[in-house]
Amino acid sequence: MPEQNFTPGLYDHPLSAAIDQLLAGQEESLHHLQPLDPAEAPQRLARYLRQLSETALASLPEPKRQQQQLALVNQIVGLLQQYSSVIDAGDLLHPSARLLQELRDAPLLPNETPVDRPLISLADGTLLINAPSEPSVGLALQAEVPSADRIDLLCAFIKWSGLRLLQPVLAQYLASGRSLRVLTTTYLGATDRKALDWLVEHGADVRVSTDTRRTRLHAKAWHFHRASGTSTAYIGSSNLSSAALLDGLEWNVRLAALETPAMVAKFQSTFDAYWEEGEFECYAATPDQQDRIDHQLAVARGVDDARDDSALAWFNLLPYAYQREMLEALGAERMVHNRWHNLVVAATGTGKTVLAAFDVARLHSDFPERFPAPEPPPLLLIAHRKEILHQALATFRQVLHDPAFGELYVDGELPRQWRHVFASVQSLAQLDLAEIPPDRFAVVIVDEFHHAAASSYRRWLDHLRPQLLLGLTATPERADGLDVLYWFGGRIAAELRLWTALDQGLLAPFHYFAVADATDLSSLEWRRGGYVPAELSNVYTGDHRRVALILSELEKAVAEPRRMRALGFCVSVEHARFMAERFRAVGLKAKALDATTPGDERRDALRRLQVGELQILFAVDLFNEGLDIPSIDTVLLLRPTESAVVFLQQLGRGLRLSPDTGKSCLTVLDFIGQQHRRFRFDQRYRALLGCTRRQLKEQLEQGFPFVPPGCRLVLDRVASERVLSNLRKCLPSRRPQLLEELHTLSAEGVINAASGLADWLEALAMDPVDFYGIRGVSFTALRRELGWLCDESHPEEERLSRSIGSGLLHGDDPDRLRALAAAMSEPAPPDPLTMGVRERRQWLMLTAQLFGTGRQWRPLLDALAVLWQAGALRDELRQLLLFLAARADHRLHPLPWALPVPLRVHGHYSRAEIEAAFGVLGDDAPWIHREGVLWHEPSRCDLLFVTLKKSEALFSPSTRYRDLALGPRLFHWESQSTTTASSPTGQRYVSGGSRVLLFVREQRKQGSITEPFACLGFAVYENHEGERPMAIRWRLEREIPAAWLPIMGVAI
Repeated sequence: MPEQNFTPGLYDHPLSAAIDQLLAGQEESLHHLQPLDPAEAPQRLARYLRQLSETALASLPEPKRQQQQLALVNQIVGLLQQYSSVIDAGDLLHPSARLLQELRDAPLLPNETPVDRPLISLADGTLLINAPSEPSVGLALQAEVPSADRIDLLCAFIKWSGLRLLQPVLAQYLASGRSLRVLTTTYLGATDRKALDWLVEHGADVRVSTDTRRTRLHAKAWHFHRASGTSTAYIGSSNLSSAALLDGLEWNVRLAALETPAMVAKFQSTFDAYWEEGEFECYAATPDQQDRIDHQLAVARGVDDARDDSALAWFNLLPYAYQREMLEALGAERMVHNRWHNLVVAATGTGKTVLAAFDVARLHSDFPERFPAPEPPPLLLIAHRKEILHQALATFRQVLHDPAFGELYVDGELPRQWRHVFASVQSLAQLDLAEIPPDRFAVVIVDEFHHAAASSYRRWLDHLRPQLLLGLTATPERADGLDVLYWFGGRIAAELRLWTALDQGLLAPFHYFAVADATDLSSLEWRRGGYVPAELSNVYTGDHRRVALILSELEKAVAEPRRMRALGFCVSVEHARFMAERFRAVGLKAKALDATTPGDERRDALRRLQVGELQILFAVDLFNEGLDIPSIDTVLLLRPTESAVVFLQQLGRGLRLSPDTGKSCLTVLDFIGQQHRRFRFDQRYRALLGCTRRQLKEQLEQGFPFVPPGCRLVLDRVASERVLSNLRKCLPSRRPQLLEELHTLSAEGVINAASGLADWLEALAMDPVDFYGIRGVSFTALRRELGWLCDESHPEEERLSRSIGSGLLHGDDPDRLRALAAAMSEPAPPDPLTMGVRERRQWLMLTAQLFGTGRQWRPLLDALAVLWQAGALRDELRQLLLFLAARADHRLHPLPWALPVPLRVHGHYSRAEIEAAFGVLGDDAPWIHREGVLWHEPSRCDLLFVTLKKSEALFSPSTRYRDLALGPRLFHWESQSTTTASSPTGQRYVSGGSRVLLFVREQRKQGSITEPFACLGFAVYENHEGERPMAIRWRLEREIPAAWLPIMGVAI
């Protein structure tokens, strides 16, 4: 190895003999070694070999250095041949030492010239800065165009001045019929419509994002694809403008697929995902579209354009990905669980009314039996403000493509037909209930449903009997404690997760600081799931030292406290008044509000806060709901809030976008004292992060590395230790802890001998994964230990209990789960000899998970006999299956064929369950296959098993973009390393000689549990690139659920 001086610092170097010798003389505490990740080993070891090879080849002496270099390389190739069948004699270098520069289909004609090569070698990457000694970005781009087979351009804005420089070469390129795809925006109104028109007229495919309110595209990048494998890309700061391409102080990185294939592959995958995403609409330069673009550009520039936007609606309005996810959740509530009173929770300004319009538009196609007519059913939408009703009516007309849809009932406007009515609650209050039959409206939609507890709303909600009730709100938790979930069976049907809204740019990013204070709440009384407010008030009110800490942290976190617009959430009226008085004492303009504050005074205080006359308002629960001041930029959390709903609502008061005030983010200061042992930090943080308890612990320990753009979560050392300690204590992680908690719940009367598994999970606030993840835990064994079960345990009970926790909790097919649970209620097991093929395979799927495969396999007859002998455990299993069926949160679809395969599209299954469903795994063949592909000849079906995250690392750029979704219907997949297009397997893929069924999971294991595969359904071959492996693009017959796309694809 070349001599290297290893100084103290960070490294990422394979352990060589020299390094091992160096470390041998050190204390172990002075260095850290980590096992080589098998998924990343090929890239890391090849990189190490490259370094050594370059050094060795450069060091060979003259004369005949080049011949020696060729000979050495061929010796290495020969050695590789001995270890891998992928390498053969054709990979040996020719002794003439030449480079292949071009292959042609036919000889050049007399007047033809060779294709111009790029100015920079196809094998090299570099940084271009428009320096005098190097090609300008514009010249480099021009030189790339002629040799490209396909070009993709991603650019925030396109100027005529920049396009003009590339017109000659682009015109020639497009005239040859080659593809140019362009993604751009109306961001800042900087794009020139003339440039877009020229591109379209010359054959480019152009798509434009006109959503200036939430545009997130700031990238500037080109991809020059070449089928030869010599693709190149430019990524940097240069928009398509004259200054950026010629002499601006711009930095652009040129990538070469030959040098950095993973980065170029990521570019391609990300661009394709953007192209498939509905945010970018096709621009064909029709007169209507040109008018619309001019309007959008003018609006983005801040120019007053008086044209009616509804007359310019040439784009086909489509739901965003987050709205598709919520629509799918609503569909699952209705289709899977037959629940037709649905509450939608999403932050203000995130498009709840648009979501409702799309929901109504889909009712006939999704539920034709309930809504047989193709036109929208009779509908009543209730809101409390005229402006909301006008906007809602315009939205419904756009989504439904019907400019005459709906009538207003507000401020004296009266409906004539009374079929689709948009009514204010004030107008409805004047109407005699007897005039409207209870079943007059099939669909009732209530905006801002948190108002529904008021008598003016309840009057109509009690009277009407719609087929579908849809409630929309940002704040389901009311300050007065009234329960709006009563109308919806206590359930929220669809919720826009905070993380999703932040990722989409719908809300302002936040900086959350958790600060440890000196308060000790550990000895306070814990009553009915929480602290006693009066005791908390006694602790906080009058605590001047805590106030000094709050003011000090505020000064650190907020640039100018005297210009902030802040809310402080307190535990009591006395606490709020105390805080306001202490803030005024240091010169901050503060006021306390409570439920007794007169309405005029409250409204005036909110107005003064909005215009900057007040810096902070303190309240108890007054601002948890119903507050809409986008300019709020600071939130102080001054009381322990365990409820995830209340915590998110308090946070949400400051998350509105406010471009007019220059608000860049929300600052959140959360003051954390020593908590009672029953207090649950995990609930609020899991709701915030959208993660499991285990993932929360990992995120906290690593400093929250994966948060939405612009967001930060920072816990000081003591706060972090308190939260981590609480995470370990609040949820039992060992059997004795759990048993102690159950004894406490029993003593409090929360659970008893008649309580079922679902009652336990609710009382413990535990997910089945957490419950069964505790070593030695089962519902049956714990009931026996509590004295609530008197029978003796079965010899197989402990083993089967472990299998329940490791193999059944992913079940999400309600029909299969309920059918199995119903059969388990019978006194005798079903007879395998009388079962049909499909039923037999369903039972095999279950017993394979319970008893295991291979040497652990039990024939179905024996397995069922054991299960029925272990009666108490069978009853636990029955309860668990019903629990899993009840919580299923997405729709499954039958596989479109008549074969007896009990799988459904979008269901989750283990490898053993899938093979049992196909009859591959059974009494005669108890061993499962391990390969990533399985050819099932009886059904002529290729089963593809895909694990997206191949590396154990948090982020592995070398493996992340091999297999991934490029949109709801497009999936990029790499075959096995030996597959070629001419092989029998490759021919089946390409020619459609089989049906391809795709099963995908994120990673091999989640903790200690093997992760199941999601069945994405059948896929059809679209195209492929390369061989060994083949990079194939599959077109899925059914869309991937929107909730899965951020995991399976490129997050956009």
